[in-house]
This record gives sequence, C-alpha cells and structure tokens, in this order.
Amino acid sequence: MPAGSLLALLDDIASVLDDVSILTKKAAAKTAGVLGDDLALNAQQVSGVLANRELPVVWAVAKGSFINKLILVPLALLISSFAPWAVTPLLMLGGLYLCFEGCEKLAHHFSHSREKSVAQAVHEITVPISASTEANRIKGAIRTDFVLSAEIIAITLSTVAGQDFKRQLLVLSVIAIVMTVGVYGLVAGIVKLDDGGLHLSQRKNKFSQILGRAILWAAPFLMKTLSIVGTAAMFLVGGGIITHGIPWLHHLIEHLAEVAKQTSAIVAFFAPLIPYLLDGLCGLLAGTLALLLFTGIKKLRGIPAGASHG
Repeated sequence: MPAGSLLALLDDIASVLDDVSILTKKAAAKTAGVLGDDLALNAQQVSGVLANRELPVVWAVAKGSFINKLILVPLALLISSFAPWAVTPLLMLGGLYLCFEGCEKLAHHFSHSREKSVAQAVHEITVPISASTEANRIKGAIRTDFVLSAEIIAITLSTVAGQDFKRQLLVLSVIAIVMTVGVYGLVAGIVKLDDGGLHLSQRKNKFSQILGRAILWAAPFLMKTLSIVGTAAMFLVGGGIITHGIPWLHHLIEHLAEVAKQTSAIVAFFAPLIPYLLDGLCGLLAGTLALLLFTGIKKLRGIPAGASHG
C-alpha cells in the first residue's frame, strides 16, 4: 500500500512537471517580444558608467528585478483570484508610465542637445557619470523593469488562466526566474563586450587580434543602438498595452493592418509592421499628453521644470 501511494505521488508530480514544462514554453514564446524590449531598455542604463562599475550596476538592477517579481507573482495571483477586472486598468497605467518615461527621455535629450556645445558633448563622453546619477539610473531601471515584469507576468497568467493554483504558481515562478536571469545575464555580457574585445586584441593569434579589434569598434555602436531601441521599446510596449486595453482602438489597428494587406504588394509586404507602428504612435501621443500634464502640475506647484520625478 505505501509503495502504491508513493508511485501515485510520483506520477502526480511527473504529470504536474510535464504540464508546467509545456505551459512554461508557451508563456516564454508569448513573452519573447517583451523580453527583447526589457533587454534593450536595461542595456542602455550602463552607458557612461565606469568599467569597474558596469557589472555592479547590472547586479543592482537584477536584484531589484527579482524583488519586483517577488511582489508581482503573488499580487498577480491575488488579483486574478479576487479582482480579475483590475488587471487591464493596472497594465494600462503601467503602459502609460512607460510612454511617459520615453517622452521624458526624448524631451531631456532634445532640450540638452540645443544647449550643449561641442566641448560639453566631448566632456560627457569622456567623463563617467557621478555616483548620484548612477543611483538614479538604477532606481529608474528598476521602476521600468517593474512595468515590463508586470507585462511578462500578466501574459504568463493569461497562458495558465485555466489551470489550478499549483500549476499557475509554478509556471509564474519559473518564468520570473528564467526571464530575470536571461535578461540580466545577456545585459552583463553586452556591457563587457569591450573588455572581451580588448582581451582578444592583445593575444598573439592574428585572428583573435582582428576579432578583438572588430568587437572594440562595434561595441560603442551596439550600445548606442540599444539606447535608441530601448527608448523606442518604451513607446511600442507601452502603446501596445494601452491599445490592447481599449478594444475599439485595438480592433481599428487590426482592421487597418488587414486593409493594408489587400492593397498593393509593397504595402502588403510591410502590413505586419503597421500594428507596431500604430501602437508606437499611440504610445508617443499618450506619453506626450502625460508629460504635458506632469509638467503643468509641476509648474502649478512651483517645482523647477528640470526636476526629476524619480
């Protein structure tokens, strides 16, 4: 009898693990897009950081990300059980925050670009960021990670919505751990590319030297590209969350994409990109309105325009 009970227990465990494996793969596939945006957004946070501070900064944000998910996983399960109607409004608020952050970055970049002299621009490139700026970047990255993590958890929750609590908890936990380790492991690898290139360029092997120099040449362009992609991702992800929360707008975007497929061959070829473009435009508009509102409130309260919200 005890042996039969043990076999039954092992069979149940195997069944649960098999289901969790399948559901985790489905959830991972659905969240892959957000994962890419998360990677781009976080990789840009270390630009200007001293070489010996790059990994500590990545580790600090990674720890914050783990804490975010320790909050989000139980919260998602509670909301799903007791207030499922609140999931969409909360996600839309998060999406609006991402768009606001993106617009604030653009406004800061363009306002400073007009004021900067060539000497100041060179100074910014050659002089690393201060400790206070580094701390603010870490806080900002953790805030942004919270929104993106919430999106990942929400997508995962929709994948396991019909499962029992045990399977939901296991899948959410696996996704939370794998996504965090994956994103920040890749970010750590990206920010240390130049060190790897330098190491290779100093080896005796001719091929290693060529490869090292190529990596050293490409690394700054990669970081700049990730910075641009990271800002664009704020509008794409944030705008996508907002439009999905407004059914008529989401259906309109889908309809426009379908209409585009039925036009000329050239337009039809780019039709799959139309939803992303329109999501991004909606995100830019929503972020601009949010930034104008935030700036207006600051002026009414007598807060200097350049003061950070973080």
